[in-house]
Amino acid sequence: MALAEDQRLENPLLAGLPLSRRPEPCALVIFGASGDLTKRKLFPALYSLAYRQLLPEKFAIVGVARTAETEDEFRERMKAAVQEFGRDDFRDDVWQWLADGMRYISGGEGDEDAAFDRVAETLTELDRERGTAGNRVYYLAVPPDAFEPIVEGVGKRRSADGWTRLIVEKPFGHDLASALELNELVHRYFEESEIYRIDHYLGKETVQNMLALRFANGIFEPIWNRQFIDHIQITVAESIGIEGRAAYYEKAGAIRDIFQNHLLQLVALTAMEPPIDFTSDSVRNEKVKVLKSMHTPGPKNVVRGQYGSGYVEGEEVPGYREEPGVDPSSMTETFVAAKLYVDNWRWADTPYYVRAGKRLARRETTIAIGFKRAPHPPFEELAAEGLRPNVLLINIQPDEGVSLAIGAKVPGQGMQIRTVHMDFLYGGAFRTEMPEAYERLVLDCMRGDSTLFTREDEVTEQWQLVDAIVAAWRRDRPSFPNYAAGTWGPPSSDELLQRDGRTWRRH
Repeated sequence: MALAEDQRLENPLLAGLPLSRRPEPCALVIFGASGDLTKRKLFPALYSLAYRQLLPEKFAIVGVARTAETEDEFRERMKAAVQEFGRDDFRDDVWQWLADGMRYISGGEGDEDAAFDRVAETLTELDRERGTAGNRVYYLAVPPDAFEPIVEGVGKRRSADGWTRLIVEKPFGHDLASALELNELVHRYFEESEIYRIDHYLGKETVQNMLALRFANGIFEPIWNRQFIDHIQITVAESIGIEGRAAYYEKAGAIRDIFQNHLLQLVALTAMEPPIDFTSDSVRNEKVKVLKSMHTPGPKNVVRGQYGSGYVEGEEVPGYREEPGVDPSSMTETFVAAKLYVDNWRWADTPYYVRAGKRLARRETTIAIGFKRAPHPPFEELAAEGLRPNVLLINIQPDEGVSLAIGAKVPGQGMQIRTVHMDFLYGGAFRTEMPEAYERLVLDCMRGDSTLFTREDEVTEQWQLVDAIVAAWRRDRPSFPNYAAGTWGPPSSDELLQRDGRTWRRH
């Protein structure tokens, strides 16, 4: 590679990174190479991995899309994408190493078989020229309706040499029946161990830190249960709208776009039992147990909403029904909140309040662990602003870190108590920029580590819960829109907690 060992030692970003983390030689084939995901996430992630010398020494990339362009044009477009969206300084030697192994294949409608043949021929050439040894990663960065022809086209042309892995973007189906059909399709050509269903939230450092926080610290695990924890709140809030994705969002809504995958995965990670080890099957086995233990919430415990016009960060924005491509009488939800229960020994009767929505007051993803009040605080009357219960707040984005709210004495005469926060911020503690989720996930797939990917039985359990909720929704027609853009959702979301004598975490 263009980065010599002395350059590695001179560069503080590379120092200390083990070369043993490098995967085996392989070729990465990206279907949907002309799309936004490839431009904004995948190529910047690949560049960052190359920058840190974490990619295989013998590596190649094949971009496949319907857009007609030459390989040189494709390289230049990806170079511009890395320069615009990458997190690292742009270095010509790093890019040149990556670009030397890049190929591009275009194929329009009616030309699919010929395009798949060209992909297979190109990969054989790369085995010979780049030493990729017949090892393949196929990344489906395409809409769900394009999965079937690609899976069949790739599956029928599998290499007899090396290993093959398939990365499938969410959503994996749009309900349980379609997810089962898609599983049946991919299993015609791929073993479950070769299928990597990606949920980029699981690649975020703070999500992964949930495991370290719980299982590497003796002070947390003994109190991580219904005896000490009053309730848990999980929020996935976005300030943006649908960003021109009306065709997708009208079919998906918030429950399929966020709740079915991101939110339920965060619940599973928060509630899971300690695994016997941190191998992929051990971790995912415990997550499945959580999903199997979850009650289907009744209609009174689920809230849905749709945003109207309003102001987000001082800027006036239109309502959902006014977005381009959206049905003016659309009943698609852009907000969902629910009270969930995990019916097992650890969590019996401990509510999980979850919410996700578009055009909320600000962008944030947080997990708030609310502890029970001290049984008899003798100085409660002396508290300056009321002695609130302890809260462990895990900030997943945008300000990655952990904060613990505790009661402390105010300096001065007398015993006056106020809530203060003990904060840990990733950027300040480790003095390094957080890696993008796609860097970790793409690298893990190349290394054959499926811990942070969703297994077939997880998908099944998630869809069963969502299907039950959606079935109940068909019985009524809500009055949409029911919350203004720039707020925290419909009033019924607040009522969901107020009925239990609780409130959403202060913002």
